[in-house]
Amino acid sequence: MAEHDSDREDREPEEKGVPFDEEAAWRAIVAGYGEEPKDPPGSRPFKPVEDLALPEMPSEGDGTEEPRPAKPLGSSISFAPGVGPRDYTAPEPSEDDFDEDDEGHFVPPEPPPLPTADTTAKFAWLGVVGGPILLLLAVLLGWEMTWWLTTAGVGGFLGGFATLVMRMKTDDDEDDGPGRGAVV
Repeated sequence: MAEHDSDREDREPEEKGVPFDEEAAWRAIVAGYGEEPKDPPGSRPFKPVEDLALPEMPSEGDGTEEPRPAKPLGSSISFAPGVGPRDYTAPEPSEDDFDEDDEGHFVPPEPPPLPTADTTAKFAWLGVVGGPILLLLAVLLGWEMTWWLTTAGVGGFLGGFATLVMRMKTDDDEDDGPGRGAVV
């Protein structure tokens, strides 16, 4: 079946009865290079950009077309470049803007400092991050992948990950703590 289809593709121009002149087709393409094709019959040319906001005027062509009334522009709003609703900035509030009922501008309190990590957590994070980095450096720098290098990289990652998971706090310890919703 495939052989039959390939034979058919080769014989298509001959079957139509018109021989295909590839050289003539290329000459026609090269001769017409850079020229703008003519508009199809019945089509109107595009308006220039300057006239897009103006209503459409009836064409004064050969008189075969009926004059159409000008259409309204529509409900879209267009803004000049650099001007628009997103370019508006709110004025800075001053003390005169507040009256007796206003409390003023809210300034959030300083957040509490982060808790310090213990030595076990630091070494666990060192293994989780340092193990893959060690293996990546060994590959990039072309080091020989010895048993101790592989054990340090993979073992450091797995050991650090297991340590961090085991040390995670659970919510079972504080069943009566605040933040559990309304207490009746």
